[in-house]
Amino acid sequence: MSQTRLVQEVRRMQFLDVLSIWTEGRLGQEDAARMLGVCARTFRRYIERYHEDGLEGLADKRLTQASARKAPVDEVVALVARYKARHRGWNAKHFHSWYQREGGQRSYTWTKCRLQEAKLIAKAPRRGAHRRRRERAPLPGMMLHQDGSTHEWVPDKMWDLIDTMDDATSEHYSLFFTDQEGTASSFQGVKEVILAHGLFCSMYTDRGSHYWLTPEAGGKVDKTTPTQFGRAMRQLGIEMIPAYSPEARGRSERMFHTHQDRLVKELAAAGITTMAEANRYLAEVYRPAFNREFMVRAAQEGNAFVPAALEQLENILCEQHERIVSRDNCVSFSGLTLQIPADKYRCNYVKAAVRVHRYPDGTLALFHGPRKLASYYPDGSLTTLRKEVAA
Repeated sequence: MSQTRLVQEVRRMQFLDVLSIWTEGRLGQEDAARMLGVCARTFRRYIERYHEDGLEGLADKRLTQASARKAPVDEVVALVARYKARHRGWNAKHFHSWYQREGGQRSYTWTKCRLQEAKLIAKAPRRGAHRRRRERAPLPGMMLHQDGSTHEWVPDKMWDLIDTMDDATSEHYSLFFTDQEGTASSFQGVKEVILAHGLFCSMYTDRGSHYWLTPEAGGKVDKTTPTQFGRAMRQLGIEMIPAYSPEARGRSERMFHTHQDRLVKELAAAGITTMAEANRYLAEVYRPAFNREFMVRAAQEGNAFVPAALEQLENILCEQHERIVSRDNCVSFSGLTLQIPADKYRCNYVKAAVRVHRYPDGTLALFHGPRKLASYYPDGSLTTLRKEVAA
């Protein structure tokens, strides 16, 4: 016998004992009701139901009658069949978001309980001790998180997922796959945010070598010697904040755990196997849907983004390397020889200090002070020469 039905039987026996005492006149109606833990009006109702239907009249109707809101058996069977056929292995929240997209009207709790009853989803373990989370930034644009996650997103292929998200709202501003996380991917994520929203105040990152120089393993970062990425953030006036443990980046770590669970299943369901297709799916389907489901309202109205001077952005969000021009009017860089073409300002630039810019797409440019001398393809050939040959 279930615990609920056992309690019902005990209450029936208590009622019979109290009823006999009240019938004998040893208790008033108020006192008899108090012994049962009910009001006098409910006690009178119990008496009426007992005289009409006996002990069965005292049964809780919720135990014997189906709720008018109870889902039909066919609906539950269809839900379980859909999960088994197309979504096996998905967690309850992920499945429920797709269930709603396809017109489902039931709540998340109802969906989760039906799947747990069918033994398709295990109940979550009991949570540990209470911990206090760091408070979110009050406004969008005050602090952004950027991080990468290496994972087998499609069978037999290890890619890095680069995520740039807002601390205040958890909105994902940039989300894309790349072969390897590094300076170029970090520049790309920041550029997408600035072009869409403007300059932000600060960025919270791990201590990866493209973000920070760390003289001693596991030690403090060197804020006086910036990396290429750190130099670019300094030029843009964006403060960089290092995180010293995975727990400090808990918000982004939890997001990556969700991505690793959901994205693998969604890419497989869509039949996607190439990075180009996967990035298209992220931009057009996954990121918008993810933001709709997981974004939260900021603590304050407004935002902290500032309009950016976009004409200089490309030459800030890139690697910059100082070089001295050799006697043949060329510059050596990463195994390449960059020939400086003739121009109207100088006969040559021998022994001049110049600056090589390497952009996220691999292309190069050569600057003398603020003036660009030439642009190059990743193999070191001049872009103008290729255009002339093509013509």
